[in-house]
Amino acid sequence: MAQNIYDNPEFFTGYSQLPRQLRGLDGAPEWPVIRDMLPDLAGKRVADLGCGFGWASRWMREQGAASVVGFDLSKKMIARAKIDTKDTAIEYRIADLDTLELPQSAFDLVYSALTFHYVQNFGRLIREIHAALSPGGDLVFTIEHPIFMAAARPHWITDEDGRKTWPVNRYSVEGERHTDWFVENVIKHHRTMGTTLNSLIEVGFTLRRINEFAPTREQIRQMPELAEEAERPMMLLVSAHKNRD
Repeated sequence: MAQNIYDNPEFFTGYSQLPRQLRGLDGAPEWPVIRDMLPDLAGKRVADLGCGFGWASRWMREQGAASVVGFDLSKKMIARAKIDTKDTAIEYRIADLDTLELPQSAFDLVYSALTFHYVQNFGRLIREIHAALSPGGDLVFTIEHPIFMAAARPHWITDEDGRKTWPVNRYSVEGERHTDWFVENVIKHHRTMGTTLNSLIEVGFTLRRINEFAPTREQIRQMPELAEEAERPMMLLVSAHKNRD
């Protein structure tokens, strides 16, 4: 079973104050790129894996999705999502993505934002997703970039010129990473870029678009604190397609 850090009261309080939780999708600088990677949502059956407070689930219905099922391990997240959602075509379920089972060909789009790096058996989950998609369906997800999460102690280092540098070590050593984020000992699972993308190819997905997110100059102008995100990729954004054959 995955670590349920989001139901830790201290973690949940800190996480709830992030801009992307206070402002929703508008608080996520990568959202314009993700939005462009999504297919036309009209009439689509959508699964939102790691739905959190339900921001994306509600947005997808606003764009014409026929139905959305949001899955999250956190009872606190699901409770908040239910409070903020009045749409009967959106359903929320508590689920562990490491053991999640989905009905075959039940969805036209599977979406996930910043969740898959908590999953230990990524290959199993990708096989489950591929089977759950209808022919011609799409998978769009974001994860922490392997460069961002590879280091044993991920944190900025200031070099002799005063420039921030992000350490990259143990990159080829896949597996658990223990980090401190709001609380101590948050467990994530590092995989190389090759492992991540090849897991998709091996089950039959066609890769459509890969984006190693960096903020635009305009975003940095509006939010100067984003400038350090140009020093290394924090997020990997992926769009993949299930063929109709």
